[in-house]
Amino acid sequence: MSEYVTTSFGDTVAYDRHGSGPALIFVAGALPFRAMDPTTTATAQKAAAIGLTTTVYDRVGRGESPAEGEIHLDRELAAIDALIDVNGGNAALCGHSSGSTISLAAAASGLPVTALALWETPLDPDPTATRPWIDEVERRLQAGDDEGALRHYVKDIPPEILESMFNTPLFDVFVAQAGSLRADGESLVWAGSAPLEELFASIRVPVTAFIGEQTLPLMETAADRIAAAIPGATVHRISGANHEWDVDSMADELVHFVWQATQVVH
Repeated sequence: MSEYVTTSFGDTVAYDRHGSGPALIFVAGALPFRAMDPTTTATAQKAAAIGLTTTVYDRVGRGESPAEGEIHLDRELAAIDALIDVNGGNAALCGHSSGSTISLAAAASGLPVTALALWETPLDPDPTATRPWIDEVERRLQAGDDEGALRHYVKDIPPEILESMFNTPLFDVFVAQAGSLRADGESLVWAGSAPLEELFASIRVPVTAFIGEQTLPLMETAADRIAAAIPGATVHRISGANHEWDVDSMADELVHFVWQATQVVH
């Protein structure tokens, strides 16, 4: 059964929590929410069974976390802050895709993050290309063209994946929550706004950039860049394909990583 927390912006955020042990919060990327993301829930449940307290939430404006008005990155960071508080005042974050740049922004902003597990962070090797892309998404949102904003946001996803996305019954749901893409876009623009060493200068917690055994060169390059920018950060390749991790492998790795990070912090 869902639990709920209210953020400093007054947003109500729905979440599930499992297990006991060091806290780990999963931060979804563009589009997913709990009801349509069994992979993250299964990973959280397995990691909870072997040693963590795990939290999976519906991001602001998605699923059981409805929200009015424009959903900017600061509202998403406030949601993470509220969830960290629910978990005793500190937690590790596991970001998926653009959820990784949101997680990096959370840590860099000074939230009490104990570790960052980043799955296939989509950093564009040409940071100048990110802002025009996101500016066009914003232009369409401002014009009330939510479907156009969604289609522009995902325009570079492989066609076979797009086809399944556009033909799913969930497509109308994705369109309805297109405004939540602002937070993703703003985090990606932030990640390209300066050298990573400068942006991540305040991040001094354990960081692992995870990539799947089958992934795009973009993700490999981004992982290497993150590891080079944050002292002590590492790159780790595990079972996974098509931008998704293998549940058993990821759960095992997260438990090991978060417990190791707990020893470093204490």
